[in-house]
Amino acid sequence: MNETKTPPHIPQIRLYQNWLREQRGLIFESYDALWRWSVSDLEAFWQSLWDYFELRSPTPHSAVLGSSKMPGAQWFPGAQSNYAQQVFRHADAAHAAGMPAIISRNEKGMPRELSWPELRRQVASLALHLKAMGVQPGDRVAAYLPNIPEAIIAFLAVVSIGGVWSICAPDMGSNAVLDRFRQIEPKVLIACDGVSYGGRDFDRTAVVAELRAALPTLTHVVAYNNLSATNVIADSEMFTRVTARNDAEVEAFEPMWLAFDHPLWIVYSSGTTGLPKPIVHGHGGLVLVGLLLNVLHNDVGCSYAANSWGERFHWYSTTGWVMWNAQMAGLLNGTTLCLYDGSPGGTQPASAGGPDWTTLWRFAAETGVTFFGAGAAFYGNCMKAGIDLQACGDLSRVRALGTTGSPLSEDVQRWGTAQFRKLGVQNIWWCNISGGTDFAGAFIGGNRELPQVPGEMQCRQLGCAVEAWNEQGQPVIGEVGELVCTQPIPSMPLYFWGDEGNRRYLSSYFDTYPNVWRHGDWLKIGANGGCIIYGRSDATINRHGLRMGTSELYSAVEALSEVLDSMVVDLEYLGRESYMPLFVVLRAGVTLDDALRAKINNAIKTALSPRFVPNDIFQVAEIPRTLSGKKQELPIKKLLLGQPIEKVLNRDAMANPGCLDWYVAFAAQRLA
Repeated sequence: MNETKTPPHIPQIRLYQNWLREQRGLIFESYDALWRWSVSDLEAFWQSLWDYFELRSPTPHSAVLGSSKMPGAQWFPGAQSNYAQQVFRHADAAHAAGMPAIISRNEKGMPRELSWPELRRQVASLALHLKAMGVQPGDRVAAYLPNIPEAIIAFLAVVSIGGVWSICAPDMGSNAVLDRFRQIEPKVLIACDGVSYGGRDFDRTAVVAELRAALPTLTHVVAYNNLSATNVIADSEMFTRVTARNDAEVEAFEPMWLAFDHPLWIVYSSGTTGLPKPIVHGHGGLVLVGLLLNVLHNDVGCSYAANSWGERFHWYSTTGWVMWNAQMAGLLNGTTLCLYDGSPGGTQPASAGGPDWTTLWRFAAETGVTFFGAGAAFYGNCMKAGIDLQACGDLSRVRALGTTGSPLSEDVQRWGTAQFRKLGVQNIWWCNISGGTDFAGAFIGGNRELPQVPGEMQCRQLGCAVEAWNEQGQPVIGEVGELVCTQPIPSMPLYFWGDEGNRRYLSSYFDTYPNVWRHGDWLKIGANGGCIIYGRSDATINRHGLRMGTSELYSAVEALSEVLDSMVVDLEYLGRESYMPLFVVLRAGVTLDDALRAKINNAIKTALSPRFVPNDIFQVAEIPRTLSGKKQELPIKKLLLGQPIEKVLNRDAMANPGCLDWYVAFAAQRLA
């Protein structure tokens, strides 16, 4: 490891403000003043980011905002973009400085390093293969891959030729994957044979066969042998073969220029009813917002000076979470990505003492990570396990800890800060962020220059006109309210795939407040600008940092002949450990015993993911429903969090108010 001294760190957000002063004559006395400018003069702010990051387009844009309506804002009309073009802009400088593009490890300890030239070569080789297979701009390419370099190679290859990318993690069951991919009718599938997780291998060849049979629009399959070199996925091309070209055509390949709002990817955010929402984001918007988040707010910057390691960015994620996309955005400014594929709790079985929560820390020490990110639940598990970071190797290069997915408690943040003090880091910076899959960005984020308050996020992100609104639709300070965004952001969805008339898009974010984005989180903004997220204000499950619609869980559970009805609530709230009970109504004569509990849990594991197995299952007589038949998930959640029944439910508006007594008694017992 190179021990060359690095110069004092200047926060990226300070460099941006210096640029604003020198190039625009703009001086802001506080972050609050800078933020207010960014959300009141949208055209000046977003143009400043275009210029500051020196974004390129072969054609000029006629305006920053051709239309400012929300939804439907038109950003940078006339401009062209390509995510892959931006990724490879810094490749030569980063490579010349000895900085790799990707460093990766898996549970089996396989060390891998991918240089920038090799990343570009494999991307070009795969892109040319996909073009030869008939992939045209706008065609969807679906992927079933884990958090490995091949997933990033595949993504860059697809989008470089104008294809629309969509990925699901291989820990998702076939039902959940098909609920997503059927909606977008992919032309090509890029899939792996299996994954390793928690010390076990999981063969996925049967799932891949099921996906192929259920997706009639597929014309081609590319298979990557992640688990075993001898596994065979019939009628497919091998990933290693189609990325092996190294000829003049590969050398000359360049990503094509596309309209600024050309579809980049389709990600999925599950609501409480219906199929997962297939959300379409555009190239240009994601380039801009990715740079804003990672550079200015996450303070992930690069140095190409000789003998410098530069930035090494790690944010633990599966490919099923939007943080995979957020980590990949580090490539937009030439950052080295550090990927870990496997369980954050290591490979130890329960009989050997349970999870090893030092796994990711040892990975960070080995690879020289400078920015270490993970879900809030990960840090909580580390604290509860009593791990000692001093025993995890040399973590001296870590200068920032990122967290998201659920609120980070004050106790956990203090624990982590104390751990780094023992390592000689007196004031480790916590970059706590909150955003969403819905717009592939953050509303609330970090600022290296602002004070840290344990349990709080430091600020509202630049360009995000975020407010907390009370029940009268008025902005409040120092009170918990609905998180809303009153101005458009370039990464807001273009549309939902297949959503005729934008009906579902409008109902998802704009049904409560016309022309104002309602995000579905409880938020409190302090007088100091600090923010606290208090969990979901709707009934979507936010389990270990991953969101899933309750309807998907019901489909799995209620498919069992023993189960007539069900309801689930997730009681994650203000940094408390997630507790998710499942209530089931069973067929007459059926009793909830250990065998049925196991059957229900297995149904959830198979259809969705082990992450969504409930903490407890309770047999009940009835599920509370409205007169129109809707399950009363959110009122019961509020009841179980301690709110009085008369404030959360109107018995006269219920079809079965008599069932409430059981839930009131259950809530009292739990709260006691």
